[in-house]
Amino acid sequence: MQSEAIRRLRRWPRHQISGPFRKAFTAALLATAAAAFASTATGAAAQAYGLAMHGTPALPPDYAHFPYADPAARKGGKLTLGFLGTFDSLNPFNVKSGSAAPGLIPDVFQTLMTRSMDEPFTMYGLIAQSVETDEARDYALFHLDPRARFADGSPITSADVRFTFDLLKTKGRPQQRSAYTLVKSVETPDNETIRFDFPGLNDRELPLILALMPVLSRNATNAADFDAASFAVPLGSGPYEIAEVDPGEKLILKRNTRYWARDLPSQRGLFNFDTIEIDYYRDPNSLFEALSAGLIDARFENDPLRWATGYDLPAVREHRVAVENLPIGGPKGMDGFVFNTRRTFFKDVRVREALGMVFDFEWINTNLFAGLYTRTKSFFDDSIFMSTGRPASLAERALLKPFPGAVRPDILEGLWRPPKTDGSGHDRIWPRRALTLLASAGYKVINGKLTRDGTPLSFEIMVEDRAQERLALDYADSLTRIGVDTRIRIVDEVQYQRRRQNFDFDMMLGSWVASASPGSEERTRWGSDAADEPASFNLAGVKSPAVDALVDALLAAESEEDFVTAVRALDRVLLSGFYIVPLYHSQNQWIAASTTLARPAKLPAYGSPSLDATLDSWWRKTP
Repeated sequence: MQSEAIRRLRRWPRHQISGPFRKAFTAALLATAAAAFASTATGAAAQAYGLAMHGTPALPPDYAHFPYADPAARKGGKLTLGFLGTFDSLNPFNVKSGSAAPGLIPDVFQTLMTRSMDEPFTMYGLIAQSVETDEARDYALFHLDPRARFADGSPITSADVRFTFDLLKTKGRPQQRSAYTLVKSVETPDNETIRFDFPGLNDRELPLILALMPVLSRNATNAADFDAASFAVPLGSGPYEIAEVDPGEKLILKRNTRYWARDLPSQRGLFNFDTIEIDYYRDPNSLFEALSAGLIDARFENDPLRWATGYDLPAVREHRVAVENLPIGGPKGMDGFVFNTRRTFFKDVRVREALGMVFDFEWINTNLFAGLYTRTKSFFDDSIFMSTGRPASLAERALLKPFPGAVRPDILEGLWRPPKTDGSGHDRIWPRRALTLLASAGYKVINGKLTRDGTPLSFEIMVEDRAQERLALDYADSLTRIGVDTRIRIVDEVQYQRRRQNFDFDMMLGSWVASASPGSEERTRWGSDAADEPASFNLAGVKSPAVDALVDALLAAESEEDFVTAVRALDRVLLSGFYIVPLYHSQNQWIAASTTLARPAKLPAYGSPSLDATLDSWWRKTP
């Protein structure tokens, strides 16, 4: 069935989306969506063990385990981790409930189906042992595994799934509320079947989003107080149970000896430790010293200077700790200083572009980060989705034609790059270019102040820690050279989150992790509706008809070619808006771990941004 978004475009003259496309996507996007299921004459689909955004799952129906998991991994022992910060809730499903302890999903709470980290967006059976949908993706019907149990031994039924859906639809995170409201009706014909209908939506991702729904016990969850911070120990269905809570300081998980799914193919070789202890540290230096002293077993390093110079430790020299550069698969996302375009002085794209010109990445990378970072040049850097460096295809141009001016000519041709300075810290070329562009927007320097209509350009950069403050101060110093009055304000975590959620800032540092299969999260990041929704990730306040249409197109795409085309076009529109001053990324994940830990030889193709998820397939060599 042809998607409505594509049909709409094809009704315009000369807007045919056609022509050959180069196959360059990963094995996770294999064929057209029509091949995902065996369709009957009526268009209904047979039950399937897995579900892919496009094409079919890479693993066969009789797969034994995920390729990056070792079913012979030793079970037992204790894993001790250290996290920076604190927590004030055991509810990870609601932004109002406070800062939830990480690691509860999937260790304690599990979802209808589970994601393979070898495939960008493919789900395999877990609580739901199979799923069916039609070619148009107008519905999703999940068949629960009759063996599925909560940790107390009670069965997981369709009533629990329906309860969870209704609860998260009203009190869940913004992304969940936004997605679940698209469902038109829900039916539970029996204890092991639940059907979600959304006819005519043309959103191929929604069945997968529903497959990632956690399942809560309707008998053990207090719906009335769900959005309140609580240290009440929840009832889950995962491989671990919460055994001990020291609020804000420590969390101990112990193996659920009755874990019902331990022998499922999607779980074999994973969750190998008997006990996981998570200790919380307020200071990054203390967390680093904890590894050296043997108090924790592993940590991700996010300070490149420390990674380059700080690991000449006795623990490393004595082979008690090993350091590794693990490759980061998939697209690199976007980190950067984000302009709040709700502020009048940031509405002009020329102003945003000019202010970004003076960010001196070359000096900062050399002097602060030991030269280990790469400048980010796309919202999907290092991937097939990246538009930078390649001219727009005919299909992209067809998608963009209804929105003249949405993409700048140099970005349309793939010629644009972030500014590159001479690295001296006193580059003259880019400040001059910035001032020329600002002059075209009505600004001029008067008595050392960049001014328009008698008002100096002055704004605040909100930061939450010393590392952000240091980076912001360097950027502010560059802005001062062109007459911009920039103030840096560091705020505590509670105030920071409150101001972020209410868009009460001029500029702040933001991070948008790129999915290997971009989907509905792009609506919450850049969609017009999300711009006015508190706590959404549309920090910039983007309201662009082109962005909205392209997100619709990527969600409706029925083939990998149409999908890649829509994402690249979206990348070009976002780059042309200069909503963010791009920062940088690392090509590798820096990890230091005890040599008493072991991991499978094969790493997941796409890895995980969280340490606890990365270690799901690891094990301890000896008791």
